Amino acid sequence: MKWEEITHSLPERFVLVEAIKASSSNRIRKLQDMAIIQDYDNPQEAWDGYKHFHKQYPMRELYVFHTSRTDVEEVEEFFTGIRQRS
Repeated sequence: MKWEEITHSLPERFVLVEAIKASSSNRIRKLQDMAIIQDYDNPQEAWDGYKHFHKQYPMRELYVFHTSRTDVEEVEEFFTGIRQRS
């Protein structure tokens, strides 16, 4: 699903999406196609949903956006260190 379709179908919502097709250039991640996982009323619920799904599926590329955004580009940040598994 394209971002324009998501913003049209879910106006003024927080959405948890999975990147289906994405590319990187100059440390900018551009999402071309994505799947809606869930939509939320407020940012806290959205981040709680992100944490829940990320813990279950750590290899999936998940993002939280508000549908008022005009684009879905993110600056790539690389994590170096040790993660604790619980």
